[in-house]
Amino acid sequence: MIRALFICSRNRLRSPTAEQIFAAWPGIETDSAGLSPDAETPLTPEQIDWASIIFVMENAHRIRLSRQFRKYLNGKRVICLGIADDYSFMQPELIAVLEAKAGRFLR
Repeated sequence: MIRALFICSRNRLRSPTAEQIFAAWPGIETDSAGLSPDAETPLTPEQIDWASIIFVMENAHRIRLSRQFRKYLNGKRVICLGIADDYSFMQPELIAVLEAKAGRFLR
């Protein structure tokens, strides 16, 4: 079982979309969170511990994740998807980009 954690800024558009679409994939458990203080679901150390793979949407998220949660990331695989905040929740174009970029790590 792969436990995939998706992280963006406020956990309102990109990461919840990824959580929802990949939850339907066999052998995948998903969760999502945001790094901003006003995130719908702020990231916790427990989520990082739970994850077997972590996806961030932008390089700025990777940097922020490392700064805020460095001591919890030891041995964790963090992948930057390079998806800008240009989409709405469950937008078909966002789903296509997520499946193309994250899907290859989850097959």
